[in-house]
Amino acid sequence: MKGIELSKRFYEEFGKPMLETNFPEVLPVLATGLVGSGSECYGFDDEISHDHDFEPAFCIFAPDDIDEKILFELERAYAKLPKEFLGFERCRFSAVGERRHGVIKTGDFYRAKTGSPTGELSYTQWLSVPEFSLSEAVNGVVFADDYGQFTKIRENLKYYPEEIRLKKLAGNLLLMGQSGQYNYSRCITRGDTAAAQLSAYEFVKSTINAVFLLNKTYTPYYKWSFRMLKTLPALSGLAADLEMLISLDNERVNAVKKVKIIDEVCSQLAEEIKAQGILKNAVFEMEAAAYAVNNTIANGEIRNLHVLAGV
Repeated sequence: MKGIELSKRFYEEFGKPMLETNFPEVLPVLATGLVGSGSECYGFDDEISHDHDFEPAFCIFAPDDIDEKILFELERAYAKLPKEFLGFERCRFSAVGERRHGVIKTGDFYRAKTGSPTGELSYTQWLSVPEFSLSEAVNGVVFADDYGQFTKIRENLKYYPEEIRLKKLAGNLLLMGQSGQYNYSRCITRGDTAAAQLSAYEFVKSTINAVFLLNKTYTPYYKWSFRMLKTLPALSGLAADLEMLISLDNERVNAVKKVKIIDEVCSQLAEEIKAQGILKNAVFEMEAAAYAVNNTIANGEIRNLHVLAGV
């Protein structure tokens, strides 16, 4: 059973009745759901995921100004919910020391994910907050939110402002060009296969980031990036080639193959950038494309930051 389904059923059978019976006055200002860290919040959980932090549980998001006594009573009531459900036991503590479930103040949740309790970010914050953390701020499912505060912040954080997206895209294109189109072949020529593999890795990492940016979707925590990449509307077909780049060794035959793959990947990104109207023409040299994209940014402060300011 997937974690989201388990969470929803546990909430519907035990959590919702508990809140309606014991907290009718405060219920209208609460939000409930399963959002945040963990593969289950993406629907990527499997049997292996059950070894830590997998449990019948959900989140209760409370306003920051909630009475502390009520907050304590909510926490105690949540703790008294059944310790086992559908064959799954509830966890006594988190293996990583982070409260993933239970009663959480809305401001505390968004502060942990973005640095801002309200989700309002300056452009420098947008550029610096780890992308996987932004992804965790808006993933999962909200079961109920009549008050709307939690969901409003969530919607405001749904994706980057356009000029931030372009800045981050420019930086990743530059890294693609440096690592893939330039350094990989030079390392192969020198016979430095270890450095060549690092170049291939950096190229793949930057390409994945660029593809997510072109899909206007946050790149998740690295171990889920390939899995989510395969579900994206645009350029998901690159997944197999990107996997090949970091899986094959760098002997001569494979190195020649990798150079061709790098060129094809860059070609497809250039065409997608043109198709989205970011640039009028397809620019196949990624370093040139990076500066061209950067030059489209209307906000002078953002445009004039170092091209790598967003990566």
